[in-house]
Amino acid sequence: MASDGPTYKDDKSAPRLQVFKQDDAPGNIRALPSAVGPERSVLSSMMQEPANFIGHAVEEHLTPDHFYVPAHGTLYKVLLELYEKDRPIELVSLTQTLADRSLLENIGGPSELTNIYTYAPTGAHFDYHLGIVKSKFLLRSVISSCTESISGAYEEPDDVPGFLDQVEQKVFAIKEGSEVQGELKAKDLIGEVLEIIEQFAAGERGMQGIPTGYPDLDSMGGGMKPGEMFIIAARPSMGKTSFMMNIVEHIAVDLGLPSLVFSCEMSALQIVQRLLFARAKFPLSNLKPGFQLTRGELQRIQTASKELMDAPLFIDDTPAISIGDVRAKARRKKRDEDIQFIAIDYLQLMRSKSRQAESSREREIAEISAGLKAIAKELQIPIIVLAQLNRGPEQRGGTPRMSDLRESGSIEQDADMIGLLYRQEYYADNEEEREESGGIAELVVAKNRNGPTGNVPLTFIKELMRFESSDRRVDPE
Repeated sequence: MASDGPTYKDDKSAPRLQVFKQDDAPGNIRALPSAVGPERSVLSSMMQEPANFIGHAVEEHLTPDHFYVPAHGTLYKVLLELYEKDRPIELVSLTQTLADRSLLENIGGPSELTNIYTYAPTGAHFDYHLGIVKSKFLLRSVISSCTESISGAYEEPDDVPGFLDQVEQKVFAIKEGSEVQGELKAKDLIGEVLEIIEQFAAGERGMQGIPTGYPDLDSMGGGMKPGEMFIIAARPSMGKTSFMMNIVEHIAVDLGLPSLVFSCEMSALQIVQRLLFARAKFPLSNLKPGFQLTRGELQRIQTASKELMDAPLFIDDTPAISIGDVRAKARRKKRDEDIQFIAIDYLQLMRSKSRQAESSREREIAEISAGLKAIAKELQIPIIVLAQLNRGPEQRGGTPRMSDLRESGSIEQDADMIGLLYRQEYYADNEEEREESGGIAELVVAKNRNGPTGNVPLTFIKELMRFESSDRRVDPE
């Protein structure tokens, strides 16, 4: 069998080395992780059976950068080009192609090309050797990323949170780049789809997403599915925070699913206070100096307190939080607590620290909206985001529209579902109208990628800051 590697005649052909010093000790030099033998074996198999192995390497997202030896990367790049052009690949024509491009000597000459060609007697171990090559590349990528991060940290950047986000993004990019998703055949999925239909028909399968606790809303969207973003928008004082927290309560307390809430407007203490009193059905208006609890109220508050203490609910009340911080914290909570749901109050109070966002508020909102959708897809969990409407409803007597969303273009595009919360009582002209419309509320589902649009009737219990499902039905517009 041929030797493990060629003899290089110049620095251009030599393997790339990384100088890594510890404690500034002179001479403490270490080479980057590499696997020269498996690299030669992979190339040998591709040269002998290009139709089988080059295509497989492409499917595995192998690139010239995966090779530690520059000559190997150059050879693979030429093999890829010939394969894509459907040109014949055999030793004689390959040698001529490299010579015509003045690359043959970089490879090590005709003899070295022949050595690589004959290096692997069989391609039986191609997948194993390919895995080794990719693993060594990942290790080198980690070292390179960390080295860049260390260098950047020594420069003492002004925006430290932004720098930390960049460091984290680099690491996650390495992980994402290592994952290969193969294509699926339709015929392999038909059986699964038919099984789902049969289970629904037999009542053996529930909704696909996480239920919100509002049956009419769940029936329209099938629950909140992983990777989806649900926008709840309303004018100020309409109760959108209460509605969101009612959903959070159902998911975290009733269902026991780990949930994360980002509150840019209210403190964590206020959020928990609302949750406790709403669950205990204790009106906030009763909380006055010297008030006395009845036996029933005390029992309900104690029960609600225990349920909330046991709930896997996490609250972050950082004001004006950046999309980068949300991304970083959500990733950590997904890793540490396996969170299944995120709620954010609210979108227009968030910030983006990119340079492009500094010049335009609309651009900033677009980056935040796209960033939140990306988080939902990356972590494969649903996200509810509250948003503010402009003054359009006041000009039409209160009826909201999707176009009333502030900086609405990007939000409308990124959201999988948009619900516009509406209470007629808020727009009543006099006390009589206010009493007649008291408690009547609607969630206008203006966008729904997974089902119909229409109105979800609700009842708002003002003293408890709580929305309940209503028995009345409203036909979709």
